[in-house]
Amino acid sequence: MKILIADDHPFTLLGTKSFVASYGYTITDTCSNGISALNLINLHMPDIAILDINMPGLDGIDVAKKVQESKLKTRVILLTMHKEMTLFKKANEYGVYGYILKEHAQSELEKCLIEVSKGNKYRSTFLEDDLISDVENATDKLSKLTFSERKIVELIIQQKTSKQIAELLFLSEKTVEGHRSKIIEKLGLPKEKNALLIWAMQNFKS
Repeated sequence: MKILIADDHPFTLLGTKSFVASYGYTITDTCSNGISALNLINLHMPDIAILDINMPGLDGIDVAKKVQESKLKTRVILLTMHKEMTLFKKANEYGVYGYILKEHAQSELEKCLIEVSKGNKYRSTFLEDDLISDVENATDKLSKLTFSERKIVELIIQQKTSKQIAELLFLSEKTVEGHRSKIIEKLGLPKEKNALLIWAMQNFKS
């Protein structure tokens, strides 16, 4: 059973690697961003890929979507701190086999790997209590933004320029500008220079 692990936090990556190795699995690759993860999945075809959701380049959800679209045999497990219902639904939509919250990983990762290696799906037993339902906030403007757009808004709050955002997310500056325009349009903001930054500072909760 060959396993790839991707997480942009070195400490978490090391910890996950140690746990997985202690369970007797072979770790073929580790990396810190989604683009590398996808390239390595294509190159080495691991049986399982354990991915963080929030990574530079492509996030874990993006990678799962591309694995599904390419009909690759690698089974994706998402290991995450995010508790939004919308992300969990997206994970299901993209054929993710395992979904575990990081705070419970120590007690659940081995069980998850056993089930996923058999071809079964595993959902954290804590999900029912921990998932934040955002159905009641459906009219909220933030719900209109994709996960990638929210990442860009987070960086805009930090007053990063489009060039800096492009470098951090492994995108072209033109793509970031396109995202900015789409975000402004979705939120119905005026096309003034700092309208998005002002709105984000006032409304966005990361």
